[in-house]
Amino acid sequence: MWNVARKEWKLLLKEKGLFFWLIVLPIAFIVLFGTIFNGAGNTSLKISYIDLDQTTASRAFIQAIEDAGGYKMVEAVESEMADKIQQIRDGKETVLLVIPRKFGQGIESQEGKQTSVTVYRDAAAEAAAGPLLAILENLANGYRDNKVKAALQATGRSKSWQEQVMAAPFRIDDRPENALTNSSISQYVPGYTVMFVFFVIISMIRRFMSDKESGMIARMRSTTIKPISYLAGMWLAYLAVALIQCTVLLLFGHWVYGLQLGDITAIALLVFALALCGTGLGLALSMLVRSENQGMALTQLLTMGGAVLGGLWFPIDLMPSTMRAIGHFTPQFWAQKAFQDIIVRGMHTADIWQSLLVLAAVALAGLAVALLRFKAFLKTALG
Repeated sequence: MWNVARKEWKLLLKEKGLFFWLIVLPIAFIVLFGTIFNGAGNTSLKISYIDLDQTTASRAFIQAIEDAGGYKMVEAVESEMADKIQQIRDGKETVLLVIPRKFGQGIESQEGKQTSVTVYRDAAAEAAAGPLLAILENLANGYRDNKVKAALQATGRSKSWQEQVMAAPFRIDDRPENALTNSSISQYVPGYTVMFVFFVIISMIRRFMSDKESGMIARMRSTTIKPISYLAGMWLAYLAVALIQCTVLLLFGHWVYGLQLGDITAIALLVFALALCGTGLGLALSMLVRSENQGMALTQLLTMGGAVLGGLWFPIDLMPSTMRAIGHFTPQFWAQKAFQDIIVRGMHTADIWQSLLVLAAVALAGLAVALLRFKAFLKTALG
């Protein structure tokens, strides 16, 4: 077993692409998505507006939109309106806000007349326009409350009575529970760590196919090497690779982005179970596939499909209920859930036993399939 593992480690060190696929590429993904989404709160979307009123009230209205956050208001002139609307239709602009003439008079009027603020928007860009519409709705409610307050003051009733009438029927008491941290980094670092562990399967399949084609598997029948020793040696070699990969990626997230890893013992056990799971599946697929191309296709399906269903790219709560239910049957889901429990919720080993059990069960199932299929694998090697 150890001889097989040592032989494999020497061969792996000679593979220049292995370091790129298992270390450099996942780090690139973490940096890319971590930078984009971790800085999303500091990014303002530019929104064009045309102020036909040009009063103190209209300028205060625009400033209130900017103060709400998320948008940078860019003024355009009336003569550009038709061109701006056409750009929205062509998908080159997202939103155009038009403040009408006599806007200031309208919001200050006590006669019940309404003024209209027009929002031209790209119907396909709901993510950009939706929050703006919510801001406008809140501002409209604020102006309405000011009118009601002025009317109440005109009644001459006491200030305390006016405050009681204006008080909201309920208040929001926001109490986040059991969360040490909640940033995009706590999603993407463990997410891409889990995802790329399963890419080690490609290297495993390539090595098994190479050993078969070179005749090494066929020659093994004339030696004292037992199938279990050969499989265990290969498993051990790639298990070490997966452990190093996980460690490097998590430490990168910790040192570069300040990700707090939580209970280190729980993290270590989880990483070990994840590495066992990924390499166990690698053994099974290596015995099942008939060619390297078939193995590559199945691995892509397993890694990419599992990444989506397991909630590695985005929180699984954002998916439809049916997809969430299917995701529970993927090892990626349980690995990511355990990472989130430790890093985000501050849980410990005793709290993630279910995830550890699932990952270990998948690993053992992979080993069992590999052992059952090894004789058939030997026959294909002998032709």
